[in-house]
Amino acid sequence: MKRCHSHPLILAVILCLCGSNAIGRSEIRDLSQEYIEAWKRFYPSRAFSRGFLDSIFDFEEFSRERIADWLRLNKRISDEISRLESGSVSEDRIDARLLDVQIKSEIEKWEVEAPHKNALSLYSGLITRAVSTVLESHLLMPGEKVCIILDRLEGIEKMCAAAIHQLEDGSQKEIERNLRSLEKSAGFYEKDLPERAKTWMGKDDFERFVGKCLQTSSRIKALISHVNDNLVPKLTRPESLILGKEEFSRKLKLYTDSELTPEILEETALEEIQLVRELIAQVCKDYVLEVYSGKPVPGDLDEFVNIALRDMEKNHPSGQQEYLRLWERLAKEAEDFIRDKKIATLPENQTLDIRLAPESAGPMARIGWVSPAPPFHPNPWTTIYLPNIPDSHPEKEREDFWRSFNNHFTTFIVIHELFPGHYIQSKINRENPHLVRILFPYGLYSEGWATLCERIALDAGWDNHNKLTYLAHLRKRIENANRAYTSVQVHCHGWDEDKVHEFSVGISLLAPQFAKSLWGRLLSSPMQITSYFLGTQQFTQLYENERKRRGERFRIVDFMDTVLRAGPIPIDEFEAIFKRRD
Repeated sequence: MKRCHSHPLILAVILCLCGSNAIGRSEIRDLSQEYIEAWKRFYPSRAFSRGFLDSIFDFEEFSRERIADWLRLNKRISDEISRLESGSVSEDRIDARLLDVQIKSEIEKWEVEAPHKNALSLYSGLITRAVSTVLESHLLMPGEKVCIILDRLEGIEKMCAAAIHQLEDGSQKEIERNLRSLEKSAGFYEKDLPERAKTWMGKDDFERFVGKCLQTSSRIKALISHVNDNLVPKLTRPESLILGKEEFSRKLKLYTDSELTPEILEETALEEIQLVRELIAQVCKDYVLEVYSGKPVPGDLDEFVNIALRDMEKNHPSGQQEYLRLWERLAKEAEDFIRDKKIATLPENQTLDIRLAPESAGPMARIGWVSPAPPFHPNPWTTIYLPNIPDSHPEKEREDFWRSFNNHFTTFIVIHELFPGHYIQSKINRENPHLVRILFPYGLYSEGWATLCERIALDAGWDNHNKLTYLAHLRKRIENANRAYTSVQVHCHGWDEDKVHEFSVGISLLAPQFAKSLWGRLLSSPMQITSYFLGTQQFTQLYENERKRRGERFRIVDFMDTVLRAGPIPIDEFEAIFKRRD
């Protein structure tokens, strides 16, 4: 074996460089850990919802001093990240970048948006939910619950005091809505809570507990009076949730961690809408000529499109239970397909429950959602709540709904939501050693990844290259671009709900249910709703570039597994990751 004789000076330089990198890695990880611990203390309710069970012993305190301390910590760690980031190795630099985006969003929130000054909801939401997690916990003994609830009651009183001292403004509707919530909370703490806790303590302790509940209720009522007397008469904040171009631009750059402008987003989204309209027209024409061979040919492309969309939509469930059984069957078939085709490496044991969304969820029952297991919770179970409509609703309403959630749509969306989409992505990410990636994921990753999965599965033969299933996928693709485009139009150019609906149905071919729910999402999630388009664009470009770069050496399973195991990082970081793994 040949020996390597290193020059002492070269060896010293190498050791010095390695030591420097080790210090950089260590410092970034230390900063990340410091920030996460501070985040847990500042947002204990949020931390508990992520699975940090010990956070149940703490409660938020949004006093002026605590907010100032939180901002100072964010700015200090941001400065230290800037100092370390250029000298760190790639994986830790990615973590530093994610942490810096999180810090910028916190500074934006507390310095620019200033909810402690302008949003009664900041306080009322916490006051309303303060004891629910304690009451519902199966891990606490009754005596522990009483102690924690007493601490929470003290925290609620501090929350009321902070609101009285800090609130300066708000909008009329927001104030009215949260005043009603506070009135219900005052009644709950005065009457319902003592009744719930009555069996947990002796007579003397119970009397003291009742006294504390009455005192807390009184503090909430004092907050209500303060808002009514001192805030309501001088409210100045607009009712509209429209951001305006300047704020939309600022938030877009922060959300994407880029220099993306509304103008570029608008232009690229419109180009995508026009491109996908052409693809839809061609698929519809191919379908009609194949299925209706020998019959008169439609006069124009619109007729081809109308016939194909009609056929796609009429193949739908007859009701809730049929829809649930369809999902259960397709979920198993999708899992087997991804394994057999070696598209991605799936965990052996699934922790998934498929249910119909409860009607008590309100508008969300018509949209559905995935409730992933909290990333740090010991219970790894994920539940997908399926969008549905009760069989007792009027026939026309049910027909419109099931036309939107037709069988072809469901067939491809199972890939998006479950295998290897959202469910698998969140399941694998629970085990990511980079805690920053679990707590503060890159916003464009999740929807971009799930949408890329649709295309890859369909290209591999999912549903046997069924043209109507591919048409449903294209319709979702154009919807993604439409979401981004209309978000710009609403927040930068003043489009109203009617204009959004007209464009979405007439130009972007949205199904009735999706067109109906779009406006609310544009107002409540103007940035997140752009992620479907932006994330997909970036992932698609990455996928095409990697296939071209690797040529015959490209394996889809390597690509997919690398993306899944790296976690939700900025998509432009993957190019370097792939090159390092050659």
